Amino acid sequence: MDSNKHFATNVYYDRTFDTDAAKILPGEYYFTNKDMLIVTVLGSCVSACIRDRVTGLGGMNHFMLPDGGDSNSNSPVSASMRYGTYAMEVLINDLLKAGARRENLEAKVFGGGAVLRGFSAMNVGERNAAFVLSFLKTEKMRVVAEDLNDIWPRKVYFFPRTGKVLVKKLTQTHNDTLVQREQAYASRLKVTPVSGDIDLF
Repeated sequence: MDSNKHFATNVYYDRTFDTDAAKILPGEYYFTNKDMLIVTVLGSCVSACIRDRVTGLGGMNHFMLPDGGDSNSNSPVSASMRYGTYAMEVLINDLLKAGARRENLEAKVFGGGAVLRGFSAMNVGERNAAFVLSFLKTEKMRVVAEDLNDIWPRKVYFFPRTGKVLVKKLTQTHNDTLVQREQAYASRLKVTPVSGDIDLF
């Protein structure tokens, strides 16, 4: 199995919503055809919630474009764009392999908050948000909801079966866990090459 392909394994019972839930961390993704919840917390990272609106098969990813990958001027597609494309294609392809139909796919996108200090001149959250919208436009996938940019971290609850998404802005985060998690993820991205091509169906 590709080492870059991180299918989330943290599945638990969520008492608040009285349902099974999968929690995804930076660099992970999850999809399901069950009536359950997928949850993540986003700072400058973005998540695309993608589902087949007919069958309710859906999933969510959580990724960031690596910083500094855009300086490679002799490449038509920068290293960071390749990484973002990979993160999107892994989720979309797994949905298609599981029985989703491309023409039924719709997306809701979240994140890209300006919560990490000290990233490059152009805010990494803005780059992530711009990338995910551009990717979906290129793929001709309908974006039915978005909550991008701003300065707050967000907790995103996605119910693939119905397509419902709840977003909670975390205006009172006093701990640094989220920032530390995203900074560690950003550091890992700098040393982990994107491997393998993805076949689109």
